[in-house]
Formats: sequence, C-alpha cells, structure tokens
Amino acid sequence: MRNLFLLASLFSTVLPAKAYDMQGLMDAFYSVVMIRGYNTNGGLAYGSGVVVGDNQVITNCHVLRSTKQPWISRGEDTYAITSVRADAWHDLCLVSTHNMPFKSAKLGSSLGLKRGQEVAGIGHSNGVPAPLTSRGNVKGLHLDSPGYVIRTSAKFMMGASGSGLFDMDGKLVGINTFKTAGIGGSIHFALPIEWLDSLRKQPEITTFPIQGKALWEEDEDKKPYYMQAAVPESREDWPKLAEVAEKWTAAEPKAAEAWYTLGVALENLRQKDLASKAFNQAFLLDGNNYDALVHLGLIAKEKGDSAEMHRIQVALANIDEDLANEYIELLGCGKSC
Repeated sequence: MRNLFLLASLFSTVLPAKAYDMQGLMDAFYSVVMIRGYNTNGGLAYGSGVVVGDNQVITNCHVLRSTKQPWISRGEDTYAITSVRADAWHDLCLVSTHNMPFKSAKLGSSLGLKRGQEVAGIGHSNGVPAPLTSRGNVKGLHLDSPGYVIRTSAKFMMGASGSGLFDMDGKLVGINTFKTAGIGGSIHFALPIEWLDSLRKQPEITTFPIQGKALWEEDEDKKPYYMQAAVPESREDWPKLAEVAEKWTAAEPKAAEAWYTLGVALENLRQKDLASKAFNQAFLLDGNNYDALVHLGLIAKEKGDSAEMHRIQVALANIDEDLANEYIELLGCGKSC
C-alpha cells in the first residue's frame, strides 16, 4: 500500500493538471526493470528496459555491449537473460528470461502522437533501484517508417537508456535511447515502439556482448538531418544550425520540423523577416506546431505589431485554450493580445 501511495504522490507532483490515467501510469511504472551485468574490468554496467511480453524485455543494444552475462533485476529479485533478438543498427534488443512475474506494458503508437503532447519517461536514471519519472512534451516527430523517432523534453540520464516513454494513458510509445548535450540544454530522443514488430522477427542468439554500430553513432554527415541539427542547437551554434536547416529544407521541403529549425536559427541570427517566413511555413505544414506560432508572436511583439500578436493568439486558442493563455502570459500583453 505504501508503494501505491508514493506512486500516486509522484505522478500528482510531476504531471500537470490535464487528465491522465493514474492506473495506466502506475502499470507503466511497474513494467520498467533494470538491466545489469559486470563489464570486462569488473565494474557494474546497467541500463533500463520495459517488459513487453511474457519473460520478454525490450532495451537498447548498447546497454548489452560490455557484459557477457547480463541479467534483469527489480529490487532484490534477479532473472538471468537467456537469449536476445538484436537489431544493433536500430539499437533495440529483445531479451528473454524465465519465470519473470512482471506484467507487460500496454503498447501504444508513436504514429498517434502530436507535437506538444504530454509524455512521461520512466527509467532507472543514474542506476537508482526504483524507476524515476520525468514528465515532458513531444518536441518533434521524425518519420522513420513504420513509426516516428520522438524528440521529447522528458529528460533521462545515464542508466535510463532502454527505458520507456509513455503517453498519459500509460501506453508505451517509445524507448529512450540517445541525447545531445550543450549550453542550450540536452535534446532527448526515443525510438518508436513500432520497431518492436520487426525486432521480434530477428534470429535468437545466446552470446554476449552485443556488437554493432547504432544509427545515432553514424558519421555526422551521414545522419538524418534532425540528428545533424540536434548538436548545433544544443550548443547554440546558430550559423551551423542554419547551414544544416537550409540543407534540410531543400532536401525535405514538406518537413515542418525542417522549417521550424531554420526559423530558430535565423531568429537567433537576428534575421527576423526570414525567420518569420520559416515559422509560417512550419505552421502551414503542421497545424499543431504551436511553437512556431509562439516564435512568430515574439517577433511580432518586438516589431510592435499588435494585429499579428492577436492573430496568433486566436490561432493558438483554436489549438488549445491553455496554449493561448500561456502565450498571453509569455508576451505580457494581457487582453491587448
């Protein structure tokens, strides 16, 4: 009973007032486990995983690179990993064990997500014995069929690789995998749960450690543009970000995220008119990209364009009334917006 109370307190603290499924999130919490193993120098390697079937846990393959005998644990209970199905390039591994009593997470879909939607990351950040919950929002969706690689503000740290990204109904939508770091803050990415289907079809192997380069470890100029953009953005290297974004919009002119990224770079380079055009194009391609509207509002305020500020307020209200209220507070314009 005490654990249930602590979980309820945790979710009520870290999650906003909007509706969410408490029972679903508690089930999600209990579907997360720790992956452990001794590395070659005798140290303890660890990561996270999510139960996705009877005696089956999904995690990142890079969690299993440095240990020959990994195991699953929760508290003092341990379960030896007997085999694995590995997709090293996509950095997803499905490990199997015996007699593990934990329930599977409910599977959701990255395809149903929208920019700005609330999500929760649940994993063993820093190797703590009980999972930690990090609330955030979807900040970008990058199609990599059959799902979206998810950029999110739900933070995770070392030890949470392979942890779960859940929607507010407690459904597993992604696996937290890689991030960038810089003076502008970390940028976090989760792989789509849709990739689990092809992972199940991989051959079963029983030898460890797992080997092979992951897609996020590719040479910088060979990465997808959204990955190329993440490093200069987190480092606030605006000329480099503009360079990447210009190539991105040329290669993928219908990608709203490309235009939004270009707008961010140009705005910080003080090229406000060009930034406005980029943000408008981002919103035209994705009517849920409220961040683009907010940036347009900030530019309009700087220019003293009250009509444009009001137009944006109305557009935000059509998406979500709470967004419009946050916009009014951000700009400090009160009813004059």
